[in-house]
Amino acid sequence: MKKIILLFSVALLAAQFSYGQFALGVKIGYNANKLSTNMADVKSQFNSGFHVGLFTHIGKRLYIAPELLYTMSGAVFDSSGNVSTTGWKQKITMGSLDIPVLLGFKIIHSDLITWRVEVGPEISFLVNSKVTNLNDFSGPIQSASLNKANWYVLGGTGIDFLFMSFDVRYSYGLNQLIKQVNNYQFNTKNGMFLVSLGFRVFGGK
Repeated sequence: MKKIILLFSVALLAAQFSYGQFALGVKIGYNANKLSTNMADVKSQFNSGFHVGLFTHIGKRLYIAPELLYTMSGAVFDSSGNVSTTGWKQKITMGSLDIPVLLGFKIIHSDLITWRVEVGPEISFLVNSKVTNLNDFSGPIQSASLNKANWYVLGGTGIDFLFMSFDVRYSYGLNQLIKQVNNYQFNTKNGMFLVSLGFRVFGGK
C-alpha cells in the first residue's frame, strides 16, 4: 500500500514539472453499483456506497487528472427466488483503493466557471471485503472469491465553480470481479455510477 501511494506521489510531481499548471483538492461523493451475473437463477441488486479522496488537475485546456480514492461498494446476490428449497442470499461489502488517471478537456473555461469532459483507465485494489449470508442457507461466495485487482474504464463530465467542483461519472469493469465459485459461473463485472463534490485547496483551475 505504501509503495502505491509513493508511486502516485512521484507521478504527480513528474506530471507537474512536465505540464505546468497544477491543482489539488479533496472530494467526497455517492456511488451506486451493480455486480452483473449471467446466471438466470441468481439475481443481483443495486448497492449504494460512498467514495472519498484526492483529485488533481495537471495542465490547462487539455489536462491529466490522476486521483486517489477510497470507495465503499458492494451488491446482493439472491437465488432465494429459485424453486430450489436451498435458495441462498448473500450481501457483499467491498472497500477499494481506486486510482483513475483521466484525460480531460475543458469545453468552457473561465475564471468563474469551467465545464469539462474526462475519460481514462482506473485500477482498483480491493483492501477489505465482507460476505454476509442473509437467510438460513450458506451461499457459495466468500471473501477469497473476489479478485483483488480490477481494471475499469471511466468517463464523465464535471463543472468547476470558483473553488468547488461537481462530477458525474460512470465506471465500467473490464475484468471479472468474481469468476467461478464451486459450480456457479458468475462471470461478474462491476458497473458503477458516481456523483461527487470536490473542493480545490491548492492551485488554479
